[in-house]
Amino acid sequence: MISAIVLAAGESRRMGETKLILDWQGKPILQHVLDAMRDSPVGEVILVLGHEAERIQGRIQAPEVKIVINPDYREGMSTSLRRGILAADPDTQAFLVVLADQPGINPQIIAELILNFHQGYPGKNIIVPDFRGRRGHPVLFGAKYREEILGLKGDVGGRKILAEHPEDILTVEMNGDDVLVDIDTPEDYKRHLPSSASPK
Repeated sequence: MISAIVLAAGESRRMGETKLILDWQGKPILQHVLDAMRDSPVGEVILVLGHEAERIQGRIQAPEVKIVINPDYREGMSTSLRRGILAADPDTQAFLVVLADQPGINPQIIAELILNFHQGYPGKNIIVPDFRGRRGHPVLFGAKYREEILGLKGDVGGRKILAEHPEDILTVEMNGDDVLVDIDTPEDYKRHLPSSASPK
């Protein structure tokens, strides 16, 4: 089993409003991410909420998603990662760390990362998507990193583990830049919103 941990607890400070419920082709940004997880080969999806959790829950449909509330979200991304890891199935083989503000992520991207993990390249327990030499998200961490992830502090996410275990990383080249695109600012939203849609 692969456990997807969707990190959705942040305050959207650079956006100035709750970005995860902004409209993206007729659905909230977060709903696109959850739909991609639902249609992918992951075994479970854990959604970590914090800031405006109740409001966000009211705007999404996630019947099979395990929702975890992180009251410590202001202390950084590591607190959300920890909550997600602790909520995951103890027998999971790997954790797929997913950013909730990447509406372009699709099931094929997830399937390719998982396939490369299962192919068992010797010593390669961190699978990272890449587009034209730039690493993106989501990132898959083998379960061997569970305790290291639980020990993370502050707003570092999984970057610290990537930095400390470069020899364990397998990069997987993707066909498009969706793995690089996250929506942090109003400018990001306007620039990446598909041309057939317009902000509401």
